[in-house]
Amino acid sequence: MRAPLSRHPLPFSGAVSLPGRTARHARRLRGAAAARQGAGVATLLIVHHTPSPNCQALFEAAVAGATAPEIEGVRVVRRAALSATASDVLQADGYLLGTPANLGYMSGALKHFFDQVYYPCLDETRGRPFGYYVHGGNDVTGAVRAIEAVTTGLGWRRAADAVTVTGEPGKADTEACWELGATIAAGLMPGD
Repeated sequence: MRAPLSRHPLPFSGAVSLPGRTARHARRLRGAAAARQGAGVATLLIVHHTPSPNCQALFEAAVAGATAPEIEGVRVVRRAALSATASDVLQADGYLLGTPANLGYMSGALKHFFDQVYYPCLDETRGRPFGYYVHGGNDVTGAVRAIEAVTTGLGWRRAADAVTVTGEPGKADTEACWELGATIAAGLMPGD
């Protein structure tokens, strides 16, 4: 069993005032999201960096869980970390993140995603559920710590335990990713 990680928020905690154009865009997106939720459809955004067959296996398992036939009323949107935008994040109701551990940290692609969405999404996405998986050759500690720090700063609520895998993923690892995807998606189902 792994020890719980310390949750240290990022060094800034004050509200950020968005420039007029960005604020107008955020209001438009909130309106669209409210209308969509009124129709009973929630959105799960899966943001991933999948550069290897091992990461691909975990990604596919998470998507399969999130799109299982038992999951109703949830739209699953998949975005590569380098193409996901603040608009994607603002339009989603929950998040599933996937990354390899590179040089003791999350992938540069996932870091880039966080850099792009942090301030535009800081106030609007607080409290939203998320989960994540990390794959590494032999250690994922730094990547886990980094994801926990950024998501804590964003105020996201971890809705499931992280799936961490070192080496080649086995059946138990892909099943855990399937369960992760299903858990996050089920938590977004209408009536939950």
